[in-house]
Amino acid sequence: MASFWNPFANMAAVAGNKFVIDRGEGCYVYDTEGKRYLDGTASLWYANIGYGRTEIAEAVAAQISRLNTYHTFGDYTTGPTEELATRVASIAPVSDSKIFFTSGGSDSVDTAAKLARRYFTAIGKPERTIFITRDWAYHGMHGYGTSFAGLPPNLEGHGPMVETVFRIPYDSTDALIEAIETVGAEHVAGFYAEPVIGAGGVRPAPTGYLKKTQEIVADAGALYIADEVITGFGRTGNWFASSRFSLQPDLITFAKGITSGYLPLGGVIAAPRIAAPFWEGSGEMWRHGYTYSGHTTACVAGLANLDIIEREGLLTRTLEIETELMEALAPLIAHPLVDSIRGGVGALAAVQLDPVALSEDENLAFKVADAARQAGVLTRAIAGGSLQCSPPFIITNDQLKDLAAGLFAGFESII
Repeated sequence: MASFWNPFANMAAVAGNKFVIDRGEGCYVYDTEGKRYLDGTASLWYANIGYGRTEIAEAVAAQISRLNTYHTFGDYTTGPTEELATRVASIAPVSDSKIFFTSGGSDSVDTAAKLARRYFTAIGKPERTIFITRDWAYHGMHGYGTSFAGLPPNLEGHGPMVETVFRIPYDSTDALIEAIETVGAEHVAGFYAEPVIGAGGVRPAPTGYLKKTQEIVADAGALYIADEVITGFGRTGNWFASSRFSLQPDLITFAKGITSGYLPLGGVIAAPRIAAPFWEGSGEMWRHGYTYSGHTTACVAGLANLDIIEREGLLTRTLEIETELMEALAPLIAHPLVDSIRGGVGALAAVQLDPVALSEDENLAFKVADAARQAGVLTRAIAGGSLQCSPPFIITNDQLKDLAAGLFAGFESII
């Protein structure tokens, strides 16, 4: 009898039929029978440097032997926590930013929302409580994040959560202007935007959209919150997609790529003006934090991970993957079950299935993903009937071609 309750799973179907991953090496993972699979998704977008990196394992083991962690409430801290915060601040899009650590992406999204509201209270504008978010957005699964989601199925059945949310089309600056006018600029706390929508189907923003929305939000006196849980730490060819698109967000959420998944860690980057009420003068206490905020060993994993990304030139490599991935996937467009390929921003792409075929079988994307797995390639069905392609940064051009071949085999097997 299975005991583990899988996330996002129909346990009546999954229990007794689980796919067990046993080990990983490079861009591949292996099941308990030793079969090898090319990981086309870097697990859940995070295995940026691949699997089996002994350098991180050794750093983690050494830290655990010395001090696994200690809480960071009040004036407590540890060396690796301070070091990683300084390191992240040094590559942040806005100079002199402050870093608040969390345990993961969902923590980070909720932390940024609470900080936005708390900031406005601190500067005498407590009426700013409304958040504007976008269709197709995924912002984690905590209270705020669930409410912010532009994916209706993630909201269903949970009842009211955060109700001060205004959702708009993901690609319209006019819709943002209209939303601000509708709710009143004086009531808006912030605008959440993924620079590239991830779980919502890998949807890059239209040209100029991000800069324009930042201008609109600034004019309204609200905060621009970039959700970089997926795009942070190299996936778009820069440390942050915000830097690539010349953004200077007030807040940035991050997780996943900071450790490449070797240990759970996330955080929020706060621009100096947002931190000022809490860091300057007599200051104010922000009553927020997590047991594992700044977890010492997780921070050591983060430092080792960033060392590898820098030493191996993986930011440059993701820019190469940007072209190679789209070229590898391009022939799939000729398949009758494929409608289009989205991506072209770093190591991010999605294969969109034909809308007619999807209307005839709403589970088609899941079936193709399962069939590709049988062919030795791991992908994932994501929103809108598409397949996720977000490989580790260390993937070769030949392996990208293998990824496309595995997807093609998946399509072919279910015609």
